[in-house]
Amino acid sequence: MAVAGLRGLGPAARRALGRAPCRAHRLTPADDELYQRTRLTVLEPESPGAVFLEGYTSRGFTVSGDLVVGPCAILPRAILQWNVGSYRDISHQSLSLFRLLEPRIEILVLGTGDRVERLHPAVLKRMRECGIAVEVQDTPNACATFNFLTSEKRVAAAGLIPPRGTYRGM
Repeated sequence: MAVAGLRGLGPAARRALGRAPCRAHRLTPADDELYQRTRLTVLEPESPGAVFLEGYTSRGFTVSGDLVVGPCAILPRAILQWNVGSYRDISHQSLSLFRLLEPRIEILVLGTGDRVERLHPAVLKRMRECGIAVEVQDTPNACATFNFLTSEKRVAAAGLIPPRGTYRGM
C-alpha cells in the first residue's frame, strides 16, 4: 500500500497493518489492548511437586497439566472440585475445607469469576480468626496471585470460580 493510501487511516489502523510500535512509542489505550494477553511457556518448573495454574477457560482450569472442570479448590498437595456455583455460594461452610488443612495455609486466594465480588464480612472475619489471610480477586488475577505465592514458597491455597466467556493460557 502506498504512503498516500495510509493518510486516511487512523493510528490504530496503521499499526494493524503490520508496523509494531517501537520501544520509544508511548502506548495509547488502544495499544494497551493488544498487549494484555501474555503467553508463558514453562520449560521446567522450579518445584516439581508444586501446583501451577497453567490456564483457564469458562469451563475450568488447567492445573499442572490436568484439566479441572468447574470451580476448584487448589490445595498445597491436592486439587479438588469445589461445590460452589457463584460467589454467592462462598460461605463459612464452603470455606471449612481450607480451615482444616495441616499444615495450616498462610493465605487463601479466592477467584470470584469475571470481576471482584464482595463477600460477607463475617465469612472473611472467621477466616482471619483462624489465622488465614484471604485475598478476594477476579479469577484471572487470582490465578496469577496463586502462582506468584507458590513460586515464593508460600503455603497458599486457592478457591477458583471460572470466569464466563474468557479463554486464556497463562
